[in-house]
Amino acid sequence: MNFAVGLIITVGSILGGYAALGGHLEVLAQPYEFLIIAGSALGIFIVANPTATIKDCGKAMVEAVFDKAPKPRDFLDVLSALHALMRELRAKPRSEVEAHFDNPGESEIFKNFPKLLADKELVTFICDYGRLIIIGNARTHEIEALMDEEIETLAYDRYKPEHAYQAVADGLPALGIVAAVLGVIHAMGALDQSPEALGGLIGAALVGTFAGIFLSYAIVGPIAQKIRAVRPKQLRFFTLVKQSLLAFMNGAMPQVAVEFGRKTIPSTERPTIDVVENETTSGGGDAAIKEAA
Repeated sequence: MNFAVGLIITVGSILGGYAALGGHLEVLAQPYEFLIIAGSALGIFIVANPTATIKDCGKAMVEAVFDKAPKPRDFLDVLSALHALMRELRAKPRSEVEAHFDNPGESEIFKNFPKLLADKELVTFICDYGRLIIIGNARTHEIEALMDEEIETLAYDRYKPEHAYQAVADGLPALGIVAAVLGVIHAMGALDQSPEALGGLIGAALVGTFAGIFLSYAIVGPIAQKIRAVRPKQLRFFTLVKQSLLAFMNGAMPQVAVEFGRKTIPSTERPTIDVVENETTSGGGDAAIKEAA
């Protein structure tokens, strides 16, 4: 929503100001200039990035435009699932608990949280370290070091789209100059025409410079910035799981262990300790959030 509102304000201000100065909006309609800039930017983007990153860039753009950052309900789901799993680990024998981690799709605990279950990376993260806890031979500091390494790897992969979009944004002004130079070359070949025709060709060439700068700073650059804001918030789930499981491994009760995880949630999305307790003990859910609010 914010992305659309901001884009409307930006485009409206630019076009409105230009029209108010007496400019003719139809002059800006230069499809071949935009074709040169957008087409060359797309080609460079494909050359510079592997297929997996290109696909992830599409997903990342959707997340950025629609602000797909985690909400308090999402964090509560993860905390509740962890609490239930840790209670199972504490109260039941290994043979009964292993099924939750070996086949989370069939686990009654994970089934209660379909949005969590849909996040394959996060579920795999939880299940991998749940198995290590069941085995019981790994030391806490070794598990913590392994978690840190994995989270760092996940962050590196999650930030690739942001770097890819920012590289395109940095190159677009130069591509706009390329389009403008080609337009000027075209205009130089028409010096024998009337001043009106020649002026139109030069104006069309300058639209290339405008388009490159506009696409860079008003479209692609903000998308990269929004991805930089959204994706780190998604990685908070992994830090939450890490701190909760480490606290549990160090002997904390499940209710105390999820409190370690709760503290890693950004303050604007962090549910209160009462909401978490109500959620994990009595299934308060959304009602608990409304009640706390």
